[in-house]
Amino acid sequence: MRRVASVPLLSVLSATICCFLSENTPNTSSPNVIIMLMDDMGWGDLGVFGQPSKETPNLDAMAAQGILFPDFYTANPLCSPSRAALLTGRLPIRNGFYTTNGHARNAYTPQEIVGGISKDEILLPQLLKEKGYVNKIVGKWHLGHRPQYLPLENGFDEWFGAPNCHFGPYNNTVRPNIPVYNNSEMLGRYFEEFKIDKKTGESNLTQMYLEAGLDFISRQAEAKRPFFLYWAADATHSPVYASKPFLGKSQRGRYGDAVMELDYSVGQILKKLQRLGIDNNTFVFFTSDNGAALMSGPNEGGSNGPFLCGKETTFEGGMREPAIAWWPGRIKGGTVSFQPANVMDLFTTSLALAGIGPPGDRMLDGLDLTPVLFNHSHTLQSRPIFFYRGNELMAVRLGQYKAHYWTWSNSWEEFKQGVNFCPGQEVAGVTTHEQKEHTQQPIIFHLGRDPGEKYPLSVLSKEYQDASNWISIVVQKHKETLVPGMPQLNMCDMAVMNWAPAGCEKLRKCLKVPKSEPWKCDWPH
Repeated sequence: MRRVASVPLLSVLSATICCFLSENTPNTSSPNVIIMLMDDMGWGDLGVFGQPSKETPNLDAMAAQGILFPDFYTANPLCSPSRAALLTGRLPIRNGFYTTNGHARNAYTPQEIVGGISKDEILLPQLLKEKGYVNKIVGKWHLGHRPQYLPLENGFDEWFGAPNCHFGPYNNTVRPNIPVYNNSEMLGRYFEEFKIDKKTGESNLTQMYLEAGLDFISRQAEAKRPFFLYWAADATHSPVYASKPFLGKSQRGRYGDAVMELDYSVGQILKKLQRLGIDNNTFVFFTSDNGAALMSGPNEGGSNGPFLCGKETTFEGGMREPAIAWWPGRIKGGTVSFQPANVMDLFTTSLALAGIGPPGDRMLDGLDLTPVLFNHSHTLQSRPIFFYRGNELMAVRLGQYKAHYWTWSNSWEEFKQGVNFCPGQEVAGVTTHEQKEHTQQPIIFHLGRDPGEKYPLSVLSKEYQDASNWISIVVQKHKETLVPGMPQLNMCDMAVMNWAPAGCEKLRKCLKVPKSEPWKCDWPH
C-alpha cells in the first residue's frame, strides 16, 4: 500500500498463525484483553467514519490513539452466529450456528430455540482460563439460554447480562420476559426488575453494564491477574434505549442517544485502565456484531455509511463493521489498516497475545493480527472474506473484488408488508427479492471504486474474467475442505423458554412450564 499524507496505510494479514504454547499458571505479564461488541451498530455510526453529527468523541479519540480498520467484517449478518464465530474463531457453518430448515436463511437464538453452542466447540475464554485469565461477559450472550449453554458453562467465570435480546414486554403466560443474570442465577427480568420504557426509551441498563465492567477491571487489577472482559452492551438493538442523562441529547434521535451513551461508556472504560496504570498492558478492540438494522430506521436503526443494505443481508452494509484496536505504547496511534479482517481474527489474535497456541484439531477461520498491530512496515498475505447466509456461501471478497454467487435481500411477501432491508437502495438485479443464483456467472464489484455495490463489472471485460478466475479458485478450495458442523438452530419448543431460570425460586419468579411440543423453527429470511 502507499502512504498518503501523514497517515500510514497498512496492507495486512497472513495465512500463518503465529502463537506460542501456553502454561497453566497465572502470568501477570500476560496482557489483558477487552473486546467491546456492540449490537446492530453500523459502520457509519462513528464520527471517525464520517457520521455528520460527530457524537462519538471517545471512539474517535480511541481511533486516533490506535488502529482504525475500515475493512473489518463480521462472520454473519445476524447477531447469534456472529457472536459464536467471534468466540470460536470459526465460521457459523463450521461451529453449527446455522439452520438447514430453508436455503440461505438467517437464524439466531430466540428463547424458543432448543439448541445452543455445541460442546464440541472450544471457546476463547476456555483457552484463556488455562493460562490463568479471569473471564467475564457483560451484556448479551445469545449462544443459547438453556443451562448447558450459558456463559459459566463455557469458560466464563462471571456474567452480568441476559441470554437473549431484550424483546418484550410479555405477559409471562404465553411467553416469559427475558431474565437478567448475575453469574449463574437470575436477578430479575427485563421490563420487570430491569426497566425498559419503550415509550420514552429510558433504561439504566447501559450504566449497569458500564459499572459491572469497571468493577471487574478494578478487582482484577488489584489482584494482579490477567483478565478477559467481553463487554457486549446491546442498547443500539431495537428497542433502543438510553439512560435519562442521554435521552434527547442526539441530533439523531433515540438511536443516537444510545450511541452517545455507549461512546461515553467506552471512554470511561479506557480512562479506568489509564487511572489503574494497566492501559499499557491491555489490548482493547471495539466492533459490532452485524450491520445497522435499516428495517428499524430511522428512529431505531443506525447508519452503514456508503455501503449497500444492512443487517440480515450479505451486502457490505450487512457485514462490514466499525473496528478500532487500542493499546497505548504497543499500537502506534493514528494508523489506518485497509486489509480485510474479521471478528474471527479476534479469537486467534487474543490467543497469540496471551501466548496460547490455537487448537490443532480443527479448522480455524481467524488469523493472527499481531503483525498488523505491532509491525507497521509488515506486509502480509491477503485472504478471502466469506459471506454466508445460513447454509449458503453468498459472496466472497478477495482483495478489492467481491463476487456474489447468490443475491437476496428478503422475500416479496415480507417486502410488501413493509419489511425492507435496503430502504432507498434498490439496485436492479442485485438487491433481489427472490433468491437468485449466479454461480456460473457471479456479479462482481470492485469495492475500492464502488463501495456501495452499485456498478457490477462488465462480464465481457478482462478485469471481470481475471477477478472471477482468481476468486473461483479460492471458492473451490474452500468448498472442498469445508466440513459443516451439526446445525444447532433447527428446532424450537415453547417448553424451553425462560420460564424457570436458575435462581427463580429465591425470587419467587418461576413460571409454569408448558408441555413440550418441538417443531422445526421457521426462519422467514
